[in-house]
Amino acid sequence: MKEPLPFDHRPDALLGDALRRALDPGDAAPFVARVLARAGEPLVASWDAVLARWARAGVAAAVLVALAAGYLVGRATAASAPRPSVYDALMAPPAYPGEVEIVLASVIGN
Repeated sequence: MKEPLPFDHRPDALLGDALRRALDPGDAAPFVARVLARAGEPLVASWDAVLARWARAGVAAAVLVALAAGYLVGRATAASAPRPSVYDALMAPPAYPGEVEIVLASVIGN
């Protein structure tokens, strides 16, 4: 099992300095201007924009899944024994031995 990363309880000096500079109580106008400028930017795209981005990939995946499912269902329902060819059907001995003679006799006219 992987050992968890050790937790460092000491404050981060670099992050602390950056926060102190940004939140310095001297002049708040630059900080407020940065916050207000970022507040107007959309952070997350709307749901329809996200769906539009994924539409092409979703349709392609659906087509791929449908083709794979059709192939698998077709293989599962296919007959396990192959159908005999015309040659095999003609050369195989008849199931009822008298059939050929009856057909020939009826064609020739007895």
